[in-house]
Amino acid sequence: MLAGKNIVLGVTGGIAAYKAAELLRLLVQADAMVDVIMTHNATEFVTPLTFQTLSNRPVHLRTFNLLESSDISHTSLSDRADLIVIAPATANLLGKYANGIADDLLTTTLLAAQAPVLIAPAMNPRMWDHPAVQQNVRTLRDRGVHFIGPEQGEVACKDVGWGRMSEPPVILEAIEALLGEQLLAGKRIVVTAGPTREPIDPVRYISNRSSGRMGYALARAARLMGAQVTLISGPSALRVPYDVKLRCVETAQEMLKEVKAAFAKADALLMAAAVADFRPSEKHGEKLPKATLPPDIVLAYNPDILATVAQKKGKRLVVGFAAETGEAEAKAMQKLRRKKLDAIIANDVSEPAIGFDSLENEVKILFADGRIVALPRMEKNRLGIEILKKLFENI
Repeated sequence: MLAGKNIVLGVTGGIAAYKAAELLRLLVQADAMVDVIMTHNATEFVTPLTFQTLSNRPVHLRTFNLLESSDISHTSLSDRADLIVIAPATANLLGKYANGIADDLLTTTLLAAQAPVLIAPAMNPRMWDHPAVQQNVRTLRDRGVHFIGPEQGEVACKDVGWGRMSEPPVILEAIEALLGEQLLAGKRIVVTAGPTREPIDPVRYISNRSSGRMGYALARAARLMGAQVTLISGPSALRVPYDVKLRCVETAQEMLKEVKAAFAKADALLMAAAVADFRPSEKHGEKLPKATLPPDIVLAYNPDILATVAQKKGKRLVVGFAAETGEAEAKAMQKLRRKKLDAIIANDVSEPAIGFDSLENEVKILFADGRIVALPRMEKNRLGIEILKKLFENI
């Protein structure tokens, strides 16, 4: 997604500068061309050699470096940039940029830039909360500057609050969203993910092995492609994708309620969650001692969320998932027709490498009009993008 993109990475003088090295590594790994600009104070935390080694390109430090280059650095860098990223961005940098001060290479590059700018602030929470800093942030937002973070947590000085720089993988997703093809711009998409847990008592429950990886990958892909995304997730340890609205649920009945509410204002539903087919007909309010735990638990059917929603979908897209152990295509086709879906994604989870909690998957997309599209084994984040391209290419 970032192959061939020219990115200027500005690094300012904060302890979070060490995280910028990891962000640079991720950008280079994604085949982006990255020029690093460091302020003088940034070099007190991380040496220019670190960034030069990771980028395999010279690090820019001074406004006019005519002995090494015939270009006027602040304009040449901004002219070829597809995006400028400042990570970390100190309160000092925000103040200068908001007020048009250009006294070093980074600030002059920012003022000369025509490319979009993404800022990842990092500072003490009291500094972040200061009215002057907040006014500078509002000024920059009003001018179209994009922000990612800061996050809440403990900072280097041990204070706790809003001020931590977003982690490099989160910043990378924000970069990909800004530079990616906006194939789904204007679309509102609901994605479900993970298992449901159907309680027996406050300690025990019925569930399944779903990790939520495929659903989270689809939510991430939809956001990178420009959609507004609501992710309705059962219990999962996965990180929420950048700029995705999360709704957490535990049971199938809770998921049905959230899906109905979200889908009422959406254009598409991708039902990747592994919803439990049954729930205990009786839920006990206290943990049952083993001696009194009944050997036979009476089960009740859970609602069929997909079939329920598909009945009233109109012209909206409803897509199901079929995780099977053998004859996945035939079983998926039956579900597609029975639930009156637009498409269904079939995969065979009997193979560990593409089963539950795996990093890769291999699927077939079955469409209601009879088309079948096979997607080979690939990493799930990449697969999410390929699935969405196939689902929406004719819409």
